[in-house]
Amino acid sequence: MGRVLNFVVAASFILLGLFAIVEPTVAGLAAAILIGWLLLIGGVAHIVGAFFIDRHGWARAWTVILGALYSASGLFFIRHPLMGLGTLTLFLSAVLIAEAAVRLVIYLKLRHAGASAWIVANALITLFLGVMIWARWPASAVWAVGMMTGVNLLMTGLFRMMPSVRPVGIRTF
Repeated sequence: MGRVLNFVVAASFILLGLFAIVEPTVAGLAAAILIGWLLLIGGVAHIVGAFFIDRHGWARAWTVILGALYSASGLFFIRHPLMGLGTLTLFLSAVLIAEAAVRLVIYLKLRHAGASAWIVANALITLFLGVMIWARWPASAVWAVGMMTGVNLLMTGLFRMMPSVRPVGIRTF
């Protein structure tokens, strides 16, 4: 039963991933709205928690301010998902560029220890993708987040499916 359930979950990831790749704008807007709701719920939790946790004075005030900021950001993403998607796209670009820089530093630190050239290749591809998304912003907001979400869902589904697929003709005991 567990193998069948894993196969169904994997197939669902694959189908959602393919949908997101075919319709990246819809997937990106859905991601922006989801993040908006998560920010809103997190903000409300901060505000409520400020009065139930043993905090006094400025600590409580800063927690309430932080909660209000989270809530305002969440409402912004929910009410203006396209603008929120643009913000997410810039953030995605910055994360990719930062990741590429970190990978290059790792390679430079470990190259004498036999670090693989694949690290450099990964860093350069990641840097190219981050710069491409940033250079084409705001137009890249229409496809970048949705496409990345789709590829991630597709790969997750494929990797989840691998253990549940048994080659034909091989018996396991």
